Amino acid sequence: MPTVAELLIESLAEHGVRSVWGVVGDALNPVTDAIRREDRIEWIGVRHEEVGAFAAAAQAQLTGDLAVCMGTVGPGAIHLLNGLYDAKKSHAPVLAVCGQVPREEMGSEFFQEVDNDALFADVAVFNQTVTHVDQLPALIEAAGNAALQHRGVAVLTLPGDVGGLDLPKDTPVPRFVRQSPRAVPDPAAVQSAASALDAADKVTLLVGLGAIDAREEVLRLADRLAAPMVLSLKAKEGLEDDNPFEVGQSGLLGNPATATAFADCDALVLIGTDFPYRDFLPEGKTVVQLDVRGSHIGRRLAVDLPLVGDAGLGVQALLPLLREGRDRSHLDAVREEYLSWQESQQALADPAYDHTPKGLLRRKVDNPDALIRPELLAAAVDRHAASDAVFTTDTGMATVWFSRFVRMTGTRRLLGSYNLGSMANAMPQALGASALDRRRQAVAMCGDGGLTMLLGDLATAVAYDLPVKLVVFDNGRLGMVKLEMEQVGLPEFGTVLRNPDLAAVARAMGLHAVRVERPGDVDEAVREAFAHEGPVLLDVVTNPDEVALPPSPTVSQAWGFAIAKTTEALTSAE
Repeated sequence: MPTVAELLIESLAEHGVRSVWGVVGDALNPVTDAIRREDRIEWIGVRHEEVGAFAAAAQAQLTGDLAVCMGTVGPGAIHLLNGLYDAKKSHAPVLAVCGQVPREEMGSEFFQEVDNDALFADVAVFNQTVTHVDQLPALIEAAGNAALQHRGVAVLTLPGDVGGLDLPKDTPVPRFVRQSPRAVPDPAAVQSAASALDAADKVTLLVGLGAIDAREEVLRLADRLAAPMVLSLKAKEGLEDDNPFEVGQSGLLGNPATATAFADCDALVLIGTDFPYRDFLPEGKTVVQLDVRGSHIGRRLAVDLPLVGDAGLGVQALLPLLREGRDRSHLDAVREEYLSWQESQQALADPAYDHTPKGLLRRKVDNPDALIRPELLAAAVDRHAASDAVFTTDTGMATVWFSRFVRMTGTRRLLGSYNLGSMANAMPQALGASALDRRRQAVAMCGDGGLTMLLGDLATAVAYDLPVKLVVFDNGRLGMVKLEMEQVGLPEFGTVLRNPDLAAVARAMGLHAVRVERPGDVDEAVREAFAHEGPVLLDVVTNPDEVALPPSPTVSQAWGFAIAKTTEALTSAE
């Protein structure tokens, strides 16, 4: 007769789950033993359960399918929570299997006992505790289906005396439902949106991850409307490459062209995006928003014409109703500004940047050979990474440099904690990506603060032969926090990190590691690191006085201090 744990693991294997992440122990020992005997599933034991949750969520986002992590009684389950919140806010279908004290001890404040139903109430779309074998297989099916259909976290709790219980011999193996219907927006709403767009002289698109599977339709819409296309960061992977309408990101990652695209348009069309930064969105425009989640429409700015439905089907319905032959001056002007900005940015990625001819952006330094600009490192990553690499970026300045200097190819993928904004996500997400396919390059662009927060799981990369490439922007700072302080005129405080030699630490843990301290050594070091077959850590000592170029003084008054500082630093003459 199968046990509860065996039925659970068999159902996951039958669905196609290939790995389970967690830490072994007590209440979940029957589950890990069932994994040991199931050849189709790999157990990956992490040093911290948060890493396991981040890794599982990364796999769910890359595949669109169910991924699994585990945390045992009390502290083990609690440690999952931050990674599970990232899964929730990223709409990633993750099943978390959690332990609990034996049934007879529940409610007695037993050793390590926490109330899992209360603990996960906010993060989970499904949250139940198995207390009797008669609840199976229905509870397993309900958990998996809730995660898949609601694109969120399901938590299934097993008390310590339940996992090993026998089930009737004829108990069916639970099955999960993958398919989801695609909704078409209301035809009358589509007609109203088309009429409003036809009446507008200048249109700008803001496109997000929700349109990633509708690339061709969105490109046709931009062409028909002669509209510049501002991309959310998460839309880079599918819509940046070979896109003659793309003008980069807005918000804290933005550039002057996106500010112009918003300021000068008459109508703004949002497609598949929940871009959260209200201060960067324009006012006084006719706004059309197309989103599969009606609850997302209008929560960032007032929307005149809502369209609820699938991005691809919605754009397909809209296109035949729009007039052709529009004036393209708005698109051409914004694109010209964007390409000019890109050219100026590339100057910052030159190892000899501080010696560039007069007229280009530059800055004085006492010893330029001792400083590595982060732009130089990010550009080298772009040159040497595989054309189908999976990138992960830590929250903060690492994401800024990625956004500006790493171009997507159409087959590159991108993950980050872009909705939760957690530190320490890049390395765990790269582990998850690498476990899906060890032959595919997984590159984590790590901040030194993020990496050191979960440093112990470098050992996981070695133990399970996960050939991740960890690129560390080692500036000895919490760089984004430093910039935030400077924006409002506060002195830097509490942001300095007293880092060890991170390459030496990584080598002690079994990784191949290189420390880079001179600009002229960056390109070759990146090339060699990416050519190495196993896990690598590249510790690049970057300039702690880096500044991020803001989008425009007209976008947000909050950027005023940073703009003044940037202008002074980058335009001073020798």
